[in-house]
Amino acid sequence: MSDSHTDTQSVRKKMNGAEALVQSLVREGVEVVFAYPGGASMPMHQALSHEPSIRTILPRHEQGGAFAAEGYGRVTGKVGVCMSTSGPGATNMITPIADAFLDSVPMVAITAQVGSGLIGSSAFQETDVFGMTAPIVKHSYLVTKLEDIPRIIKEAFYIARTGRPGPVVIDIPKNFQEGIFEPDFDAPMDLPGYRPELPLPAEALDAVLPVLMSAKRPAIYAGGGVVIAEAGEQLREFAERLQIPVATTLMGIGAMPEEHPLSVRWLGMHGAVYANNTVNEADVVLAIGARFDDRVTGAVKTFCEHARIIHIDYDAAELNKNKKVEMAIRADAGAALKYMNAKLEQAGCSVKPYALENRPEWFGIIEQWKKDYPLCYETREHEIAPQAVIEELYRQMNGREAVICTGVGQHQMFAAQFYRFNKPRRLSTSGGLGSMGYGLPAAMGAHVAYPELPVINIDGDGSFLMNVQELATIRTEHMPIKSIIIDNQHLGMVVQWEDLKYDSHRANTFLADPTEQYDPTHHTPDVLYPNYPVLCAGFGIKCERVIEPADLAPAIERMLASEEAYVLDVMVPHDVHVLPMIPGGMGYRDVVLERIAGDGKGRKASDLGKEIPSAL
Repeated sequence: MSDSHTDTQSVRKKMNGAEALVQSLVREGVEVVFAYPGGASMPMHQALSHEPSIRTILPRHEQGGAFAAEGYGRVTGKVGVCMSTSGPGATNMITPIADAFLDSVPMVAITAQVGSGLIGSSAFQETDVFGMTAPIVKHSYLVTKLEDIPRIIKEAFYIARTGRPGPVVIDIPKNFQEGIFEPDFDAPMDLPGYRPELPLPAEALDAVLPVLMSAKRPAIYAGGGVVIAEAGEQLREFAERLQIPVATTLMGIGAMPEEHPLSVRWLGMHGAVYANNTVNEADVVLAIGARFDDRVTGAVKTFCEHARIIHIDYDAAELNKNKKVEMAIRADAGAALKYMNAKLEQAGCSVKPYALENRPEWFGIIEQWKKDYPLCYETREHEIAPQAVIEELYRQMNGREAVICTGVGQHQMFAAQFYRFNKPRRLSTSGGLGSMGYGLPAAMGAHVAYPELPVINIDGDGSFLMNVQELATIRTEHMPIKSIIIDNQHLGMVVQWEDLKYDSHRANTFLADPTEQYDPTHHTPDVLYPNYPVLCAGFGIKCERVIEPADLAPAIERMLASEEAYVLDVMVPHDVHVLPMIPGGMGYRDVVLERIAGDGKGRKASDLGKEIPSAL
């Protein structure tokens, strides 16, 4: 035995499992843990309370804590950490775990469990968290041996952040939290079969370049995988070298600066018409870090039906899964773009600024689409258009960097449409799972990650209320998070579908008292419930209700100037639709451009839309 090894062994000290867990978190560089205590997790909280290098934040609901950890992971790329007690504490985190899984967010969820001798006995607050979460995690652990705790923590963080990131669950029985041992923090990982490092498929990537260079109408369709790979700069450089327009997915927003002339913003059900047209009418499409989600493709059979499609993705399971393509290449998006940029540089294909003459026919068509089908909205007297709220916020931010979080619903789409994102990881929103209640707690995670940046939660009245209790966390943790509630007193996105499919018949989509429905022409704002100014005051947070269009800009100015948390409850009409809209299962040319309610006579969705003329 070497002297160094003897020294290492001699400095080990005995501690309990919870203390070993916390010291393992320290070694992983964990800055913050969002943790709600309970009987089975008390030892872990006691250990956290004695560790000054980790900030432990008490959410007011385990779902809020897990969404906050996810928000932290989403905006940083680091592993977010949340913790709960057994039973209901653990089950309350299942929705954020699923959300992280579908959006490939690195997260470690630590759940306490009843004592190992009680597992399977239906003990108080026992649930099979390992089994419940199995379909929605990248990996999961049930600790069965005290000595395994340091190794399991090391493995969990490695798995969560490498390859295609995702959530990992660690379920720790209480007796192992309390057990005393000498931990080995240098124990090697034991992960047979897990090899996240990919060899660079140089030959396959070499074959991509001539296809793209010979295209007359090329397009790039970039997804969240580009953001995960931190490859935004490589993407921009690649697009500029080959002068290719770039559309992103909702998860890929910011991967290409949206104010860049080669950006056509984002595509899909509520994406810009010119983005959907560009990708669908291209002759060659490079899909990179994207998975051909149904909200992007619509009718997958007709998506890019005339194009040669090249698909580059880290996850082999995504290749040819939803859409059969001509060239399917398993590669990390960042490594692939870096390699292709280098090959283009060697070939003398330099970075050049956008100019119409670079591709006069193709760029001319796209510029005309931008003129003919801009993102726009209707304005009405005495009513605040929800889109105008986002526009005014963006105007007042005046190019200042911020993190925007959202709930899920119409406000989410309006935020993505009318706020411009020029950097990745500056929009934090729930994509694949579409989880209402995400925005407010995610903003907590974003603020912890970037305390120097403004963090603004754009929410709906339905989504905001789902985790409104986190206002208490925001107040006690002195987080200067700003929230704008786009308040239409309805579940707006469901209302939009009721208009389209059910002749505007309302079925449990009105959130207020029917006798006190908001009427912009004759309103009595004090009786509208929830009364958000009063509710927020109960949490010690300033809130204004905004009703008149003339009051909007000054209210946003006051909110942004505040050094404390602030909420604006902005009343908007409930009959505004998110447009454009490609109805589910339809193609990009069946887009709805104007608000049209169904007539109750079974008209097809395509009959309600305006078929976009094709440039093909």
